[in-house]
Amino acid sequence: MTEFELIERFFTRAPRGHSVRLGVGDDAALLAVTPGWELAASVDMLVAGRHFFPDTDPQRLGHKTLAVNLSDMAAMGAVPRWALLAGALPHADAWWLTAFARGFLALADEHAVDLVGGDTTRGPLNLCVTILGEVPAGHALQRGGARVGDDVYVSGTLGEAALALLALGHRITLAPDALAQCRERLERPQPRVALGLALRDVASAALDLSDGLVGDLAHILERSGVGAEIELAAIPRAPVLDAMLRGPERELALRCLLAGGDDYELCFTAPVTAHDAIVEIAAVVALPLTRIGGITAGRQLVIRDERGLPLPVLPQAFDHFVAAV
Repeated sequence: MTEFELIERFFTRAPRGHSVRLGVGDDAALLAVTPGWELAASVDMLVAGRHFFPDTDPQRLGHKTLAVNLSDMAAMGAVPRWALLAGALPHADAWWLTAFARGFLALADEHAVDLVGGDTTRGPLNLCVTILGEVPAGHALQRGGARVGDDVYVSGTLGEAALALLALGHRITLAPDALAQCRERLERPQPRVALGLALRDVASAALDLSDGLVGDLAHILERSGVGAEIELAAIPRAPVLDAMLRGPERELALRCLLAGGDDYELCFTAPVTAHDAIVEIAAVVALPLTRIGGITAGRQLVIRDERGLPLPVLPQAFDHFVAAV
């Protein structure tokens, strides 16, 4: 199968609305942006052996390839509208492509996203999505708005994806049910798009947790010129991680919870006066939103353990150019 046959067979679809003036099949897509709205754009790359195991189920991989980009739109309070997909593939494997496209396009349909272009080439497995969304002018969530006295929240639970990665790499052993739950979080993250939209004009700052709480929250603190104190006991986690925190694997559990990455939950700050609105949002989007600490005047991130004492050393957040410990 040729490159163009591959694109036509697996990734060409009719646009869902009038916003796509010209889609897949030309040198560029032509898109109509809603008047009075701003364009939000983001790009993420997933590389086999670095971001996912090469034998990952292709349907799950298709889901995750788009999900990590939708998560960026959620963090900005943007409505995801259009995506472009580029990929290097070792082979034009029809079975693999059918499953991958099924996972990718099902999530695109769930969020009304049009696939409007991309590129393919032969090479080591590498997937890259550019996502485009819209947000009312002046209302995007950003990282630089946290203020002293604000509360710090996270959605969902943290640490399970990192725990799955350790288990699949044979560094720890999990019970079958715990492994299944953690693996679902790793391979099929759920982008919190509805939450991001609801937090517009409520949250003071926001981002998605892709590289771990410690590193990602630090971006909000740096951009906002503030510090934070976080209560370890308040950070939401699965029972398996809670048990590990109380046992001999505590240090490993701390790394997963604070710096494991791949959570794709939202971390956001909000004034204390927004508490009732946040409780209402949690009910509407059917997702736990947990206050884990507050913003302080200092420039440091302090995480207090169960006794209220600062952790002397924080685990290092994921960095592609720093060797993992």
